[in-house]
Amino acid sequence: MKSTVHWGVAHGLPTLFLQRAAARGDLQARLIRVGSLGSDDEVFGLIEEIRSKGPLYRSSIGHVATSHSSVRHLLTSDDFRSGPPTDEGLLGRIGRWAAPDALHPVKPPSLLVTEPPDHTRYRKLVTRVFTMRAVERLRERTEEIAAGLLDDLEPRATSSVDLVEAYCAQLPVTVIAEILGVPDAERFKVLDFGSAAAPSLDLGLGLRRYRSTSAALARFDAWLGDHLEHLRREPGDNLLSQLVAVREDGAGLSESELKATAGLVLAAGFETTVNLLGNGIALLHDHPDERARVVADPTLWTNVVEEALRLDPPVLLTGRMALRDTEVAGQRVRAGSMVTAILGGANRDPEVFDDPLRFDVGRANARDHIAFSAGRHHCLGAQLARMEGEVGLRAIWDRFPDLRLDPGARRRETRILRGFETLPATLRP
Repeated sequence: MKSTVHWGVAHGLPTLFLQRAAARGDLQARLIRVGSLGSDDEVFGLIEEIRSKGPLYRSSIGHVATSHSSVRHLLTSDDFRSGPPTDEGLLGRIGRWAAPDALHPVKPPSLLVTEPPDHTRYRKLVTRVFTMRAVERLRERTEEIAAGLLDDLEPRATSSVDLVEAYCAQLPVTVIAEILGVPDAERFKVLDFGSAAAPSLDLGLGLRRYRSTSAALARFDAWLGDHLEHLRREPGDNLLSQLVAVREDGAGLSESELKATAGLVLAAGFETTVNLLGNGIALLHDHPDERARVVADPTLWTNVVEEALRLDPPVLLTGRMALRDTEVAGQRVRAGSMVTAILGGANRDPEVFDDPLRFDVGRANARDHIAFSAGRHHCLGAQLARMEGEVGLRAIWDRFPDLRLDPGARRRETRILRGFETLPATLRP
């Protein structure tokens, strides 16, 4: 009963409201509804329609920011906070009562939704472990993992394979398993947890998906408690063991903070990298002239990742709540109002990017995208995602330069995350 009530508050009631608002022509509601259907063509068309209404669009749900400047302001301003709209009122009280006890990537103490001073202390400790140097040490191992996965695909190279299942998902989940220090015999659990828990980042889940996601998070929570205890007894050469041990002024991360960090690495680091790889493969396939530029100049691979993140970001949007009366793009926003930041809109702002709808692997300012958010909630795993994207995309195109996408590709039915559910391909046509 409790899970059903929470689903109704967090997902069912908003879904009914969105249906009615979309029917009345509300552009934000239509955008969310289109994402839930896995539609590929309409999403960015609606974003451009919203952009045409100005840098800050007012919908029946809240405000929507699409310009690069307004989105960056929203994500970096102290006038806004992350997290759910409110804890107040009847729905807020029911939501707190019905919330699952297990860890959740968009509930405190997840770094996605904590704010200073807790966020400052917490992120400082985590950042001491997730350094650029630590990510670069993983590069060679990531290259080995990618090569092994492609070796496994060789016998199937002349028949159609689903690249999401066989490659795009396998690469990041194996890297995550190594970051978390998961024994080889238990790595299948990480893939199961990651695949089932990733939708927790989305909104408007159906009851069946909500229940399966909550169950997966509960299983991961229970498994993680045992795993952390094992790492305390027998620390290994992995980043989670370092997180268990890290201290600042004698204080470390609490059990719930350790679990939340591991859960965020799994739920956010897995699905977003799967999307980056799938979106990047599709973009390179659909733009053979740009692919030829990279073949001629392999130093462009780093920029390929930035341009893929810009043009087809793994996370389409995020949201913030106004803490006080303020302004965005010259328009008044009242305290308590929700403002949605369309990352995919900011990344296609013609005021910042010339010919923004064009995939250009040599784009000089491609890295000016906001695909990893900005401000204090800038993605902690951005460097890891960049590295995995570069290694993963380069490896598959180097091995299978004639890769051909087959009919049947399907986008995920998600509103926030953007990627492929299936991406069938023949590696050697």
